[in-house]
Amino acid sequence: MDDESWSLSPDTRKPLPELIEDKLRQLIESGRFKAGDRLPTEPELAQRMAVARSSLRTALQRLQLQGIVEVMRGRGWYVRSTDVGDRDDVLLLDNHASESDLIEVRIALEATAASLAALRADDGELDEIAKRAKEHQTAPNDDKEELLRTDEEFHAAVVRASHNELLEQLYRSLVPKLRGSRRNSYGTHELQNRSASEHNQVAWFLKRRDEGGARVSMTTHLLGLYNDVASHAATPAAERATLNTYVYDSEEDEPRWHRH
Repeated sequence: MDDESWSLSPDTRKPLPELIEDKLRQLIESGRFKAGDRLPTEPELAQRMAVARSSLRTALQRLQLQGIVEVMRGRGWYVRSTDVGDRDDVLLLDNHASESDLIEVRIALEATAASLAALRADDGELDEIAKRAKEHQTAPNDDKEELLRTDEEFHAAVVRASHNELLEQLYRSLVPKLRGSRRNSYGTHELQNRSASEHNQVAWFLKRRDEGGARVSMTTHLLGLYNDVASHAATPAAERATLNTYVYDSEEDEPRWHRH
């Protein structure tokens, strides 16, 4: 393959992982790689694109979230689907929908996914969710791309554990549209700690197969982002969703009710 075919777009408005994602999608859509094909190794891909492996891995994981590629342990990355043209729009979502509208739909989807995961996830999937929560907790506070990647991986793991393919497809349709607000939500150590703590709460309830607790703790977590976005959009408080929430008590090692 000629080197030129691996050159990234010069668009400086996009973060590097998104430029890599665009290039890989382009190569797959062009027929360079077909469904079932094994992609070059991560070191080889990074060399061809002249990028760091961390940025490459983020791009691959985003494509994995969209169902375009998949990783097979010990074997590498494979093309799962060549239908890349509309993978970001599994649903034909209104491009003019507000972020608040999108997050309200996301809350409904992920609350249901968490509830189903508490009932259906196997032990390996629960361990994977806990691992993703830990990765997000230990991500560098000043690396927004890593915070976004680990956050997306955690939520995607919960959605996959619901074992509902349609729900997963609906979730995939929302991920790209909310990426900007999710990235911008990071910036302070306090916000990262809040996000990490709430991920741990969700994992706690899932580990105990608590369907109701998993649903409510996921809703609580997403309401934080929702209220941040609604505040910036000047949405009247009376029109915002609210909920009695769980708060994690480290001394008792279990969540307790907190009424807002």
